[in-house]
Amino acid sequence: MSVTHPAGFVASGVVAGLKSTGARDLALVVNQGPSIAAAAVFTSNRAKANPVLWSEQAVKDGRIAAVVLNSGGANCFTGSFGFQTTHATAEAVATALEVSASDVLVCSTGLIGVGDQTFRDAILDNVPAAAAALSPDGGADAAQAIMTTDTKPKQSVAESAAGWSIGGMAKGAGMLAPGLATMLVVITTDADLPADVLDRALRAATRVTFDRVDSDGCMSTNDTVTLLASGASGVAADEGEFTAALTDLCRDLAIQLQKDAEGASHDISIEVVNAASEDDAVVVGRAVSRSNLLKAAIFGNDPNWGRVLAALGTTDAVFDPYEIDVSMNGVMVCRRGEPFESRDLVDLAPRATTILIDLKSGDAEATIYTNDLTHDYVHENSAYAS
Repeated sequence: MSVTHPAGFVASGVVAGLKSTGARDLALVVNQGPSIAAAAVFTSNRAKANPVLWSEQAVKDGRIAAVVLNSGGANCFTGSFGFQTTHATAEAVATALEVSASDVLVCSTGLIGVGDQTFRDAILDNVPAAAAALSPDGGADAAQAIMTTDTKPKQSVAESAAGWSIGGMAKGAGMLAPGLATMLVVITTDADLPADVLDRALRAATRVTFDRVDSDGCMSTNDTVTLLASGASGVAADEGEFTAALTDLCRDLAIQLQKDAEGASHDISIEVVNAASEDDAVVVGRAVSRSNLLKAAIFGNDPNWGRVLAALGTTDAVFDPYEIDVSMNGVMVCRRGEPFESRDLVDLAPRATTILIDLKSGDAEATIYTNDLTHDYVHENSAYAS
């Protein structure tokens, strides 16, 4: 029940030898049409990986027939050789599928600085195997092949009573600080929609889902979210209905990313309400989500609400810091900038943690999703390249 759930799509995930574990590490998702309309959003990081540089150009005409993805190497900061590897990968897929290389999106994930001849050979030598393994049942294998530090694959589907459906897969467990999108995500639909509608829907969906997962404040160089439409259902979906369903699916995948964040022991939802604007709500929520002091306190089951106020005070959002209310897991620990209910009433033992911040400055709201800062997170990222 993943990217091959909608009609018109096949996928595969094979072992190319990029991972020392011998796990699947090369995925292929193919749109068999009749339409190959597509849209994509990418990291806003100025330091972009070679696959992002290629894919930004490939999707400009709104047509993508296939997405090839590898884990085990980011192919970022690998010079002209790395870009040539990306180009050669697209050409290899194009040859195997008899499509144009300019209709192939390329995605990579893994250690930055990896993309030598061994990396290139492993991918190019195994593209034919990935093409041969393509199947309507291959979505699960593809979702496994894009995992790096993920502990589990992330997949989701959505059905419409009108007769079309959406499927998606995602990877990501660290560097979850977005710029339009987070991590690697492939979404498919058999709705019959043109590229401009797909683009509007995707940007609207990612803005309030992937763009609000801020696990560790670190933005990736490879973030890509792709939406492919086969039109195989023969149903021209209503744009509003499609956007709503796409947003729900993206939110489901985003929450799966949050729950699988590296080493996390708490999933923290920072709900900002009564802000002067949505932008203010996002800025405040993101500032709080990036407070290492607060994240460490949550890890220690310490409801240190003063760290919430200290973090939001660094923003230029409209509010009076001495009028703010803060609740943690349903206990209002701060009212109008002063202690209120006892912090001893806050139970932070459950993994799910909610911090509610009332700015009392308007009627806008936003939620940012983050995690605590744990010993396991530090250990995993100190040993990532080893």
